[in-house]
Amino acid sequence: MRIIAENRRGVLRDIATVVADHGANIIMINQEVFDSGPYTGMGELYFEYEPGPNPEQLLADLSAIDSVKDVKPFQPFGNIFGSRVIIIGGGAQVAQVAMGAVNEADRHNIRGERISVDTIPLVGERTLALAVDAVSRLPRVSILVLAGSIMGGEISKAVDRVREAGIPVIALKMAGTVPAHADLVVTDPTQAGVFAVVHVSSKAVFDINRVRGREF
Repeated sequence: MRIIAENRRGVLRDIATVVADHGANIIMINQEVFDSGPYTGMGELYFEYEPGPNPEQLLADLSAIDSVKDVKPFQPFGNIFGSRVIIIGGGAQVAQVAMGAVNEADRHNIRGERISVDTIPLVGERTLALAVDAVSRLPRVSILVLAGSIMGGEISKAVDRVREAGIPVIALKMAGTVPAHADLVVTDPTQAGVFAVVHVSSKAVFDINRVRGREF
């Protein structure tokens, strides 16, 4: 659901109160303020929720809040983009992993699945460590692939934290300590992308838990 509302104190409280009064449960929320366009200075609130007994009345009551200007229901991101494969690392390696992941995801998605692939090429230990740590805060992430020629130090610690959050990590075979902290090490970047997607797929037979700690 997307709500456009005045950017002032107490608006989020008012919206959450109406949602709770209808027996609905917010499971994901994102909020930002428009800095351009027709809604400049106003806030956009997007949230996904478990509906209560009367979804139509919930929409009506949210629209009736004085500070709310527009309310529109949407399909959850999970129904549109599905599970996410995140690829982080150096540009050339990221591109090769992405090629394998996108080609494999296409094969599954034309059969009705929803698997999306997100990439970001980065350099520098601190920059990479911050990006890896942020993965566990992203919605719908199912697996992380680290693609680079050398990674270690703070990046390895971030990998441990991502795995503790329940997100498996595949690393390319590279210099540094990251491969020792990953669930799976893969030499060929294209194959690493394929492995990531088939692990996420609900129809494939590959399970990273069965080969954890191995190198291919």
